[in-house]
Amino acid sequence: MKVTVVPAQVTTVEDRIAGNLGLSQLLLLTAPVFIGSLLFVILPPLFHLAIYKILLVFALFFVCSTLAIRIKGKIILLWLIVLIRYNVRPRYYVFNKQSIHGREMYLAKNVEVVKEEVKKSQREHKKISLTVAEMAKLYELLDNPAANVAFENRKGGLYVRLTEVKQEG
Repeated sequence: MKVTVVPAQVTTVEDRIAGNLGLSQLLLLTAPVFIGSLLFVILPPLFHLAIYKILLVFALFFVCSTLAIRIKGKIILLWLIVLIRYNVRPRYYVFNKQSIHGREMYLAKNVEVVKEEVKKSQREHKKISLTVAEMAKLYELLDNPAANVAFENRKGGLYVRLTEVKQEG
């Protein structure tokens, strides 16, 4: 028995059901039979033979059998769908970066709340000015290996935390 490995990229392989016909071709070729019987029942005179009913069924059979013809591995119906999608698409793509489409809308109240929060955070973080003696003492503490010093960079500011300091003397 011959074993062939099919690559994972090949996902468009259509199974052949009857001879060289795929499922879509068989559906296209059997559609006139079912639709024709439905037309025979629905259109007047009900359940009676009429010339226009026969002409409609033959026209439907001609259209469906033409759509079922395979060209370059695809049926004409699929080529027609590709053509219609291409012709229906917009012709021009105009990009406007000033457009508000897809942007979040912020209400004026939300902006005021954010401004108040920023003002509160600015009030909490005050700048400290140190004298020369205090700065010397601070540098001495930072150089001390016994002091646990942590430097953090959060939101553009440098935060220094001294968690444990043992002073001698």
